[in-house]
Amino acid sequence: MARTLRAAAAGAAAAGVWAAAEPGLRRFSHSPHSEPRLVGRMLAPERYWFPVGLSVHVLNGAVFGVVFDRLGGRGMLRAVAAAQIENACLWPTLLVFDALHPDVRDGSWPELFGDRRVLVHEVAGHVVFGVALGALLRD
Repeated sequence: MARTLRAAAAGAAAAGVWAAAEPGLRRFSHSPHSEPRLVGRMLAPERYWFPVGLSVHVLNGAVFGVVFDRLGGRGMLRAVAAAQIENACLWPTLLVFDALHPDVRDGSWPELFGDRRVLVHEVAGHVVFGVALGALLRD
């Protein structure tokens, strides 16, 4: 149980590091995209998107940390690789976000699936997450 809690805490903390890096990721990628906003605006009204989106983002990180640990994952390189695999597997879901997300529908964001800036943002964000997770789950 302690190992599972440690892995969940590491994943949650790594997701928090990613969220804290969002302003820099947006500047780096030249994209308005934000991972917490992506989820938060789908689930909550404009005024509540940040706490909802951040909570879901951190929860997803915790789940990822546990799965990564259970699969024997350790170290930064493996964590970054696992995060990029997850990114590639989830990328097609952006087609759903393109059809439904309020920021895409009102023109605040470009369509996400084919936007290279969003791809750069997501790849970089998953690198940040993987580095933080790998550092926290060292033996």
